[in-house]
Amino acid sequence: MQGLLPRHHRDGGHPGCKRSKILDPETRKTMKPNSLKRRKFLKISSAFLASSTMAGGTLSFNQHKSLKAAQTSEEEKVVPTLCELCFWRCGVNAHVRDGKVYKITGQEQHPLSNGRLCPRGTGGHGLLYDPNRLKHPLIRETVNGKEMFRKADWEEAITLVADNFMRIREEYGHGSVVTFTHGFGASFLKVLCASCGMISAPSYAQCRGPREDAFKLTFGHSVGSPEALDIKNSQYLVLIGAHLGENMHNTAVQDFADAIGNGCRIVVVDPRFSVAAGKAERWLPIRPGTDLALLRAWIRVLIEEELYDRSFVEENTVGLEEVREGVKDATPETTAALTGIAAEDIVAVARDLGRYKNHALIHPGRRVTWYGDDTQRERAIAILNALLGNYRRPGGLFKQNKYGVPKPKFPIAIVGERKFVSRYPFASSVPASEILQQTIKGDPWPIKGWMVYGTNMIHSLGNQAQTIEALNQLEFMVAIDVLPMEITSYADVILPEHTYLERYDDLDDRSYRVPYVGLRQPVVPPLYDTKSGYEIAKMLSEKMGKFDLFPDDVETYLDGRLREVNSSLAEIKEKGVLKKPEMDFYRKPWESLKFRTPSGKIELASSKLKASGFDAVPRYTPPQENPPGYFRLLFGRAPMHTFGRTANNRFLGELMPENELWVNEITGKDMKLKPGEYVYLINQDGVKSKTPIKIRLTQRIRPDSVYMVHGFGHTHPELEQAYGRGASDADLITRLDIDPIMGGTGMQNNFVTFTRKA
Repeated sequence: MQGLLPRHHRDGGHPGCKRSKILDPETRKTMKPNSLKRRKFLKISSAFLASSTMAGGTLSFNQHKSLKAAQTSEEEKVVPTLCELCFWRCGVNAHVRDGKVYKITGQEQHPLSNGRLCPRGTGGHGLLYDPNRLKHPLIRETVNGKEMFRKADWEEAITLVADNFMRIREEYGHGSVVTFTHGFGASFLKVLCASCGMISAPSYAQCRGPREDAFKLTFGHSVGSPEALDIKNSQYLVLIGAHLGENMHNTAVQDFADAIGNGCRIVVVDPRFSVAAGKAERWLPIRPGTDLALLRAWIRVLIEEELYDRSFVEENTVGLEEVREGVKDATPETTAALTGIAAEDIVAVARDLGRYKNHALIHPGRRVTWYGDDTQRERAIAILNALLGNYRRPGGLFKQNKYGVPKPKFPIAIVGERKFVSRYPFASSVPASEILQQTIKGDPWPIKGWMVYGTNMIHSLGNQAQTIEALNQLEFMVAIDVLPMEITSYADVILPEHTYLERYDDLDDRSYRVPYVGLRQPVVPPLYDTKSGYEIAKMLSEKMGKFDLFPDDVETYLDGRLREVNSSLAEIKEKGVLKKPEMDFYRKPWESLKFRTPSGKIELASSKLKASGFDAVPRYTPPQENPPGYFRLLFGRAPMHTFGRTANNRFLGELMPENELWVNEITGKDMKLKPGEYVYLINQDGVKSKTPIKIRLTQRIRPDSVYMVHGFGHTHPELEQAYGRGASDADLITRLDIDPIMGGTGMQNNFVTFTRKA
């Protein structure tokens, strides 16, 4: 098999242009990289990005908006598929007229959307017709001493990627190539990479990892995604840093609305008066970083006043007395001094939880990597839910089921001689921070190749300097994405992917209260020289000598899976989803429960944590104090955006073109800030935001904190809609407090002040 040299060995070609030379396998084996150059952030020529010219004519953005009203010659067709503007994968109907998608609606029959979509879901065709899309493969090379990207065909690009990954693996061993993924389209790439490298999902340690691991330690299983929470039937719901209505996870918001309609009493614990707080009977503006103290106080009141479900706890849990002893110091009065919440309010909520116990729910949240104590904070939430006895009761926690499509049997025989062992004993996935450190240090073995799929690590990981330092240690890096992002401009090769409206992905057969199988299918033919994740994985696998890994085409693969459940690709293409009746997940009075923990019961005091030297019962540690003149930086989502994934979407950008900095009115007066003025932010380490942000003075946030929506402040000039709009919190997150249990990166212990100077 022929291969291509990595960037550091390129020479030859036409005068003034250094291009890759094809090498035989023996030459490849003896190659040694020269001293590494620093990776430069390279702009991508506008000639290599999608313009407004499409197959079938010219389509401007203004024309996109008027497609619905356009008179066309073709009869309308409606194609069911799955949304990809966030990870929720709602069922959508794409409405196509004259070969163009002009609107997107919710699938009535899909159990996640139920015929309704969030704002971003309705704007999915804004991604399809984004004028800044990547439209063909690009390769980094040097022309007249200047690094640049040039257009390439797929054969050349895939060969370059495959050959370098094989060379790196031959030279440095198994595990020297790592794949970072975020998005359902990476399913097939994960299959390939599992046989020749390691896989890390940055969202694990940056998002919900502490929650999943904490609930596994307590109940023996995770909360899941979508979450196994019976919100719509709750009678008393506590949201602690859970921003329902702003994170806009479609089904959860629908359930939240149903709960409100059913008379559910709601408590919101948040330093900021969120959308959900506007629906609550109590807003508790907690001092940031003290959430665990509040949770421990509630546990104490429930136990000391015997408000918990005594029969459930006696039958199904272990460790009650250990918990009772462990929270003795968490008195309401002590907790009030720590949290800023009045003792009488602390007691009142605890007593209400006891009053509604079997049908009360403390929501575990979604992005829960906050302060570094995140697994123990989530453990406290799990303990509270267990004390309430809400497991498999209306309004509580439950365990979901799958439709039952057998998993495909891929012929992955290569395991490799190296197995990654996390320094964090309860990490159920590989934390991205560990991969970065290993890439930088080369310990316990070198990592020299990265594949980055659909995740803009410059904006998502925090500590940008560390990410760039790791990039500078690589010999080869490939980025797979739909749009040019900050991370793609550090790549050696950029592979452009179909948008979700142009491709098949694997079957969506996750666990849910209604067992279902969803299908993502092409709605329109690809507009450019792009490929799906399946096609990229198949081409790479064949170049790497794994000819039997994937069937000839994705349709054959999908049809084969569906025939295992007496269906077919043709059937699900028409229906969009297969489903069974809603499962009967409420427990019967006589039913005996079993849990996949060492004791077989819910572990209020965790035996696994104790055996590993951690606190079996969550213990509170005070957060870092604000430096004088600085304010804690909080960040979150907006209903119309999904992090940076939608910031360049013209449709959604009209709804929210930039983020704002929420500043308390008292703080603003003290700092002489004016509403609507733009400032730069400087953090505790002297790092300044790359772009300014507009001030919003409000009473809806504590004076010691500021808040912004994540995903703005892009610095890639080819993102015409997003470039320079708002500021990025990622610029300012230089301190990461790592969860010692599972490696989650707590990012909310950073502080900022203001400057008007650029």
